[in-house]
Amino acid sequence: MTQRPWHAFYPEGVPKDIEVPTVSLYSFLERSAKDYPNRIAVIDGERTMTYRQLKECTEYAAAHLYELGFHKGDRTALILPNSVEYVIAYYAVQRLGGVVVQINPMYQKSELAFILQDSQARWLIGQYEVREKINQIAYSQALIKIYTGKPEEEKDAWDFSELLVPTGTDLPAISIDPKEDVAVLQYTGGTTGRSKGAMLTHYNLVANIYQIYTTFGSTFKRPGERMLSISPFFHVYGMNNCMNTSVFGAATIICMRRFEVNQAIELIQKHRPTFFPGVPTMYMALLHHPKAPEAGLESIKVCNSGSAPMPVELMREFEEKTGATIMEGYGLSEASPVTHRNPIRGQRKPGTIGIPVPGTDSKIVDLETGMYELAPGEAGELIVRGPQVMKGYWDRPEETAIALRDGWLYTGDIATMDEDGYFTIVGRKKEMIISGGYNIYPNEIEEMLYQHPAVKEVCVFGVPDIYRGEVVKAAIVLREGTSITEEELIGWCAGMMTKYKVPRFVEFLEKLPKTVVGKLLRRELIEAEKKKMNGVG
Repeated sequence: MTQRPWHAFYPEGVPKDIEVPTVSLYSFLERSAKDYPNRIAVIDGERTMTYRQLKECTEYAAAHLYELGFHKGDRTALILPNSVEYVIAYYAVQRLGGVVVQINPMYQKSELAFILQDSQARWLIGQYEVREKINQIAYSQALIKIYTGKPEEEKDAWDFSELLVPTGTDLPAISIDPKEDVAVLQYTGGTTGRSKGAMLTHYNLVANIYQIYTTFGSTFKRPGERMLSISPFFHVYGMNNCMNTSVFGAATIICMRRFEVNQAIELIQKHRPTFFPGVPTMYMALLHHPKAPEAGLESIKVCNSGSAPMPVELMREFEEKTGATIMEGYGLSEASPVTHRNPIRGQRKPGTIGIPVPGTDSKIVDLETGMYELAPGEAGELIVRGPQVMKGYWDRPEETAIALRDGWLYTGDIATMDEDGYFTIVGRKKEMIISGGYNIYPNEIEEMLYQHPAVKEVCVFGVPDIYRGEVVKAAIVLREGTSITEEELIGWCAGMMTKYKVPRFVEFLEKLPKTVVGKLLRRELIEAEKKKMNGVG
């Protein structure tokens, strides 16, 4: 790989490039079950499963699916929370050369219908609670359905527990081409338009697991680590950072079905996790919980922060009170997901997304054409290249051609790179506010507002203005026990930032809209603002 400025900041032992083995995802489960059969693989409530048991149950499930007519390449919708069943179903599909279609169990009928139809799924493995919504979808008639917790009287579906018993069927030998065969269809969040299925091959995901593991260096021991898996597996971040990396490293996966701070505190106290991939809202909730001092947070060696920018003050406070190291980074569904991270040792730059992970190239290009590389300090579109970058969008050749150009993935995020090769996200192309001819990046203003002692959470966006085109508005959640008026906060901002960046309007809310993984849904606030202006609602 061409020498880049960030290579000088890789800690000792971390290579600038990696060799990616051409193996399937399932090979990692086979290896960990062989090397450490009695190690606990999954903790799910009161249930535990060793790696030997996990492999056995996965192969039982795969054999049953094969008996029912499963073929290589079949798309299988997984609609499950973090659980033993999710891990088994995921790896059973991989064992047969199928494609996992990741779906959020909380999706409503229209969202479910779109993904099922778009992916042309043949199988559905889900929790029984989604059955009512599924049955309202016409496409569901084409699905072979398997539910967890299915009542005996339900006749049009299989019970997942039926898949976990031995069968006389021998599993077939499946030939997988890791670089070509798709392992996962990861649908993008849809915050900037209609969801698209990113085709992630075995090679993409295996490469990113090696990249993740390499950045940890000697901190991640194989075996022995315990991964607090709160980030949902159906999201690319939870899938590869929590589940797949754990299986690769023979670590224990501690399942949590959705983030609830009291339960998270209990799990930390009971199981003493060593790694915690999370998002800023989770760290904020844990830090301010009254039981935090005696929760045992000091067992956590490393925290990954992704999916949303990490306020610098929150990072510093969390590290001071826990002793953990927060590795702030960046990724996206189309890159399996990790592309950048701050080094775990050596120079970290809080507030940045760090440097490209081994085997990854990255640069900043002009917003107009995307063809010209910009100088350090100039804001432009972040593009990346590496073995973790998707094959393309499922059945979307035109959109694939826009996102993938000459081997580079165009992320749609606006960033800068400093002289050392550290990158900072300053906004998205479609979120940039243009006020009176000035380009304003919401993240920059949010970072400033987080410094005010009354501000707990903030989301900045542009609202129409006849004179300036757009002006800045901030939606604010205040810390408990604090109060401040709109005028007071705007006055404070006026003393902290350039005039054209100062919010013209401030709205105080009880909570901000977010995705299930804690990413702020700026688009929802923008749409709500449009309705107010049009007198709707």
